[in-house]
Parts: sequence; structure tokens; C-alpha cells
Amino acid sequence: MTATSEADLPEGGKPLLTTVAIVASCLAFMVIGALQALYGPAIPALRDEFGISPAVAGLSLSAHFVGALLGVLIYHLLRGRLNNRVLLGGSYLLMAVGAAVFAFSPSWTLALAGTFVIGLGFGGIDYGLNQLFAVGFGRRSTAMLNLLNGHFGIGAIAGPALIGWLGADSYPEIFVGTGVISLLILFTLGGVAAREPAPASVEGASAGGGARVLPIIGVFIGIYVLHVAIETGVGGWEPTHLEAVGYGAATAATATSAYWAALTIGRFIAAPISLRWPAPSILMVCCAGMAGFLLLATVPAFAPYAYFGVGLMIAPIFPTCLPWLNRAVPGVAAAGAYVIAASMIGGVAFPPLLGAVIDTMEVKTVPLLLFLLAVICGVLSLWLRRNAPDLGGVSGPSDPGRKDSGRKDSGHADPGRTGSVTTL
Repeated sequence: MTATSEADLPEGGKPLLTTVAIVASCLAFMVIGALQALYGPAIPALRDEFGISPAVAGLSLSAHFVGALLGVLIYHLLRGRLNNRVLLGGSYLLMAVGAAVFAFSPSWTLALAGTFVIGLGFGGIDYGLNQLFAVGFGRRSTAMLNLLNGHFGIGAIAGPALIGWLGADSYPEIFVGTGVISLLILFTLGGVAAREPAPASVEGASAGGGARVLPIIGVFIGIYVLHVAIETGVGGWEPTHLEAVGYGAATAATATSAYWAALTIGRFIAAPISLRWPAPSILMVCCAGMAGFLLLATVPAFAPYAYFGVGLMIAPIFPTCLPWLNRAVPGVAAAGAYVIAASMIGGVAFPPLLGAVIDTMEVKTVPLLLFLLAVICGVLSLWLRRNAPDLGGVSGPSDPGRKDSGRKDSGHADPGRTGSVTTL
């Protein structure tokens, strides 16, 4: 617990989450990270139990993502009518019910329905908590979002490890366990603010009205789609590429696990960095780093290490851009829903598209194809830096031109208000 100036709080000066709620939110992200990663390792047991092919078993993940996409959109549509506690509580309940249905289903059709319901809850939690963290900690929101999403990675690593330890046949018990944890988190919702404060315009943000807002949102969506495309492209094709350039299956699998670990490590590293460096600078470094490491991955001797570097560079983009987006277009409540939904669509749609391109070329071109996407991402980041400067964010040493702006917004309390509060 530390004393923080009002610049570290949302508009209105009151924290949106208590310490207990923050811890519970991180636990919730571990749960949804584990759930998303559990379907693949459970496929052998699903095939044996229901007598289905690998392709049909893979529909479990598709149903999950369709549900997650709808969960994001439904949560957003209901935000104006229901408060955060009700919406998050409903999402946790959906996830628990879906996990139980999936675990105890007597038929494959019902099991798919269970994964769809899990996805609905998953999408609501993903969107709801990301949005709360994006606006709930003032200038520390980027750091807190990196911490939150870092716990997603911990769950994504722990889930498959748990199945590896207990065996694929234990997937029903593991899914039930995630449902129980979801129900327990319901008891912490009293520490979540019922509603966020009305957004306050940042001076200079979105100048020019709607004519500027739509392009800004569109470019943010482009960055989200592209970086998720690169993320899933590396995760899906790294083993195949490494084997094609001469590495053994065990080495390729280990390198791919290291890549996913880098995505988690990178977010925890980015948390303190984001307190010092502004979001536009972090995004530009990440895009340049992605491009550089992907180019390095075309050299077989460096490829496994280069992919680890790609993971580190990708990691901060999602949690760094979301608070910046909210500050850039403070009057567009749907902006966060658009980019989170777009990231999910990119994660589902891009791997097959990349596979279709590779069919016409060869797998050794994977890093080069992804390098081109990273270059486009970098160009978009330059456009955002010029057209949507993060005036309400951190003013760091890399942004000397914003010193005056940062000083004006530095968070010193108004004479009539308390100068500091105690937060996590």
C-alpha cells in the first residue's frame, strides 16, 4: 500500500476497486487464462469420451471464442442499464455454469453448449475488468493493466501444466475447479465501484470531433488486430517453422513454451516501465522490436531466441494501448469494446488465413510474413503518435515536448481536495 496523488485515481478522486477486488480480479484473469488454454490439452480425453475427430474436438475452442465475442458485446450493451457488480457477477456465474455443463455433459452437443456459455462469461470478465483497470487508476492504469494481463499469462501456463500433471482424463475436475473459484470471486464484488465516473475530456484529445475520432479508433483496431495476428501466428506456426529449419520436435516445443512465457514476463516487466515512459513511446518500441526479432527469426541459428524476443515485445501492447485509447476518445464509450472484440476476431480468423498463405509458399516464410505485419503495425503507431498524442498519460524522458502538458496534469491536488489517498 502506498500513498498516491490524485493523478493516480480516476476522475472523481475515488478508487474503483479496493485492494481485495484488485487481487480477486488478478485471480479471475488467471482463471480465464487457464480456461482458454485447457481445451487443447483436453482434446485427447474429449475424443475418447465422445468418439469425435480432432477437428470436431477443436470446435470447443471455436465455440468458446464465439461466446467470448458475444460476451464482450452484450456486456457493453448492458453497461448503461446495469452496474459493474451485476454485470461482473453475471459473467462469473455464466463461467461457473458453463464449466459445470462442459465437465458433466453426457453428449458432445451439450459440451459445446457449455463451452459457449463459458465464453459468454469469459468475454464479460475480459472486457469488464480490462475497462475498469483502464480507467480506474489514473496514470497508473497502464501499469495495473499490464499486471492484470500478466496474470492471464500465468493461468495460460498453469492450466496445461495442471492437465499434464493430473492427466487429460482429469479435465472435468479441473473445469469444475475453475467454476468454484469463479463463484468464490463473487464475494469480492462489493469492492468494485457500481459505476465508473463520467469521462472527462483531456485537453487536445480528439480535436476535430467525429472526423478525427473514427480514424483514431480505426487505427487502434488495426493495431490490435495486427498484434494479435502476430501473437497467434507465432504461437501456432513457430514449432512447424523451427522443425522446417532443422530443429527437433522437443526443441521446437520448448521454444514455443518459452515464447508464451515471454508474453507473461513482458507484461510484468512493462508495468514499472509504463510508470516512467509514455504509451506512444512504448508502442513504437514494441512494434520496432517485433519487426526486428521477426527478421532475426529468418536466420535459423537465432530463430528460437528471436521468437522469445517477439513475445517480450508483443506483451505490453494490449494493456498499454487500452488506457491511451480511452484518453484519446474519452467520449466514445464503445471504443474499448470495439478493440477487444477486434482482438478476439483477429485471434480466431488469422491463423487459418496465414495457413492458406503458407500453402501457396513455404513454412520458412512465416517470420517474413509476420515481419511485414509488424512493419504495418509500426506505421500505424507513428500515425497515432502524431494524431492522438497521449496528453493525459505519463510524460516521460522520451517525450520532452510534453513536459509542460505533463506538468499541468501532474496530479497535484486542487486546494479544496485531499492531496493523497491510499491505494494498492
